Amino acid sequence: MSAIASTAHAPLLLRGGSVIDGTGAARLDADVRIENGRIAAIGAGLPANGADVIDVAGKIVAPGFIDVHTHDDQAVLSMPGMLPKISQGVTTVVVGNCGISLAPLARERVPPPLNLIGNDYRHASMAAYAEAVECARPAVNVAALIGHSTLRVAAMDDPYRPATRDEQARMAALLRQGMEDGALGLSSGVFYATGSAADVDELAHLAGIAGEYGGVYTTHIRQEMDAVIASLDEAFTTARRGRVPLVVSHHKCAGPANWGRTVETLAHIDAARDTQPIGLDAYPYTAGSTVLRTDLVDGVIDVLVTWSEPHPQMSGRYLADIAREWNCTQHAACERLQPGGACYFQMREDDVQRVLSYPPTMIGSDGLPHDAHPHPRLWGAFPRVLGHYARDLALFPLEIAVHKMTGLSARRFGFEERGELREGYHADVTVFDPLTVADLATFEHPTQPARGIECVIVNGAVGYAREDAPTERAGRFLRRSSGLAQ
Repeated sequence: MSAIASTAHAPLLLRGGSVIDGTGAARLDADVRIENGRIAAIGAGLPANGADVIDVAGKIVAPGFIDVHTHDDQAVLSMPGMLPKISQGVTTVVVGNCGISLAPLARERVPPPLNLIGNDYRHASMAAYAEAVECARPAVNVAALIGHSTLRVAAMDDPYRPATRDEQARMAALLRQGMEDGALGLSSGVFYATGSAADVDELAHLAGIAGEYGGVYTTHIRQEMDAVIASLDEAFTTARRGRVPLVVSHHKCAGPANWGRTVETLAHIDAARDTQPIGLDAYPYTAGSTVLRTDLVDGVIDVLVTWSEPHPQMSGRYLADIAREWNCTQHAACERLQPGGACYFQMREDDVQRVLSYPPTMIGSDGLPHDAHPHPRLWGAFPRVLGHYARDLALFPLEIAVHKMTGLSARRFGFEERGELREGYHADVTVFDPLTVADLATFEHPTQPARGIECVIVNGAVGYAREDAPTERAGRFLRRSSGLAQ
């Protein structure tokens, strides 16, 4: 690709590439012209007419990828360059997943799992968080869900018990204000202790408020192991009673006893989709990552420690090796390492492929940017889908892979004029080499940028380029009402 000698505000012409528009349609050879932050024209042989020309011959020109499942709430403020995401071709991140959001909460210390996104909780409202994002001007766009656990910690003196009627009213008021401030919807993580005491009545009431504002309800279901079907049913009931579209987060069947059950769970989701709107997201790995919990340590699956507050030197080591060194059981070692985090190798590859192939599945990284030794999905999820699964394994065509990370995601979350390459749409664009794109991040070396992502444009500005070229942080806070901060 030729050198990019442009400023962020000059017209751009991406010349000679193959356009995959994000709808799932077949690619076409065409140029793409960008002006004033928008797609101005798509067609063959477009004249330069004063634009800075970027030669993208042999490359794919696609909509910028939308990471629908992130925990980047604090990272977009403290690390606004957002290299782990923009180097993957991601132009928009959805924060506030699994019931964990940075707003609305102002508190010096927070309980697990809220500490997965750090301890810097200083935004008492979604409006305050949106203002902080705009001031930080991150390299990627940011859209926010409001976390149910965050609401519980904000409204209750003890989030580990059922909420009283007054406490539920306080949560509802915070959520309603957050939706008015432009949040996408409500997320829950009833898998976690801070959310697990909530019943369907509490969840449906809050989800219904998100629904009133045209939002969504996303959930890390109560259990992804033997009780996965009952947990899915709880999520279906919550969303149905709240009259709100549902997104099942990082769908999986975890633990050796449940390997192969995605045949059952996907059929169950399919049946429910006949009567209510349901989507899901997934990441392309057989390991998950969350806080250290003894109930997830079974002595069978591998557990890789990603961080430990009392024993930081154990980051990047396997729990079994630590237990042998300490001459104790893995459960005892897990307890000694807490608070901490870990990768759990709890899925099987055929289940991962089955979920990724399921037509309603979107791609989300679920990376944890504050881990000392993070899961490689933080840096590699999207190129892994493009390279390993679409190209190398031919699990689905490249056009479908792009759709799962662009147009499908934009429709599910209500992003207006984003997620597809169309004239008049916002110019979030990713250019990649279909022959070389690949994830280089591994569990041993997890912070390696991907290969083959050539150029990333956010709101019309070049935000990432492989070559030594000027770039600009041009991300915005995307409000649910308009898809764009006003």
